[in-house]
Amino acid sequence: MPKTKITRTTAASPDVAAAAAQFLSPIVLDLMALTVNGKQAHWHVRGANFIGVHELFDAVVANAQAFADLAAERIVALGLPVDARLESVAAKTQASSVPAGFAKSEVLVADVIADMDAAIANVQAAIDGLGEIDQTSQDVAVEIMRGLEKDRWFLFSHIAE
Repeated sequence: MPKTKITRTTAASPDVAAAAAQFLSPIVLDLMALTVNGKQAHWHVRGANFIGVHELFDAVVANAQAFADLAAERIVALGLPVDARLESVAAKTQASSVPAGFAKSEVLVADVIADMDAAIANVQAAIDGLGEIDQTSQDVAVEIMRGLEKDRWFLFSHIAE
């Protein structure tokens, strides 16, 4: 019996793969931006609660990297490439207000939350749009949302009154 040549990385149709990638690609870019901006905030945070916020920013960065990897690997598993080079991230994400230098923790926490909110909006759009297209990709988005909302809560608690 002759072997069948396999030409795709997944059983999903090319149309499903393309549609899923349209929803997941902005998430990858937003999370890569959050990674860079979160690390910038981590290095430059100042204030009475320095150590707690400094360490929390590291956790946010590590989680953002892991979530970006999860979304990117889903796109690649569907057989499509991901462009998350720095120039692509800068061109296709909202400009962050994380300053270039030292800042009080309250300022940096609010700035990182703003970056998270931009990512969360794209994750929510993916959750809403992927339900009828590809439930496995939707599950990826749901997992990312769960983690982002938890990290956002932890950060928000540092500035809540």
